[in-house]
Amino acid sequence: MRKFDYLKQILDSCALAVVRAPKKRVLEIAKGIHQGGINVMEVSYTNNDAPLAIDLVHENFGDQVLVGAGTILDPQTARDAISHDAGFLYSPIFDQDVAALANEYQIPYAAGCTTVTEAVSAMRAGASFIKMFPYSGIEGPKVIETIKTPIPWMPVLQSEAVTEANVDQWLDAGAEVLGIGSALTKGSIADISDHACKIRQAIERYRQEK
Repeated sequence: MRKFDYLKQILDSCALAVVRAPKKRVLEIAKGIHQGGINVMEVSYTNNDAPLAIDLVHENFGDQVLVGAGTILDPQTARDAISHDAGFLYSPIFDQDVAALANEYQIPYAAGCTTVTEAVSAMRAGASFIKMFPYSGIEGPKVIETIKTPIPWMPVLQSEAVTEANVDQWLDAGAEVLGIGSALTKGSIADISDHACKIRQAIERYRQEK
């Protein structure tokens, strides 16, 4: 049942921090977002110590912060992330073998797709979320709105170009989850906490109004 538990945690949060940083900084970011009311984060495997950073978040926060692995391009990296108990896999591409591993180990997989055909293929392979990468980040919410008109059930995780000021625009377009970089990774722990709190408030305000 853990896939359903992780999916619920991601969807309830609606926001997750997209982190590319050494392990010490990852822990600071985890503290900041947790204090601000966001309890999901992705640690990119572009950093060599990503597995150790994931371990560090587990050691300090247990199940209070769901930490996943990002930039997962191949099944070897996916398997390593899973061995460190990553709660989800997050990628700029779609890989059939990564999708299979995620399904085998029952964790969510966010696949990066550049076309609608690729996105539907990823959904058929069991991807939990689709990242329309990189076009939605470049062109804006209209990309998601356009795609979800004929395919309203596509589960979209928007990554890039999300700020506390445009949360409602991305949610209005149909994004289910918002991956947030700079606003949740820059500055001091207090700065990150403040931004996380504002994003949390924006999400809750949107939900109440809808």
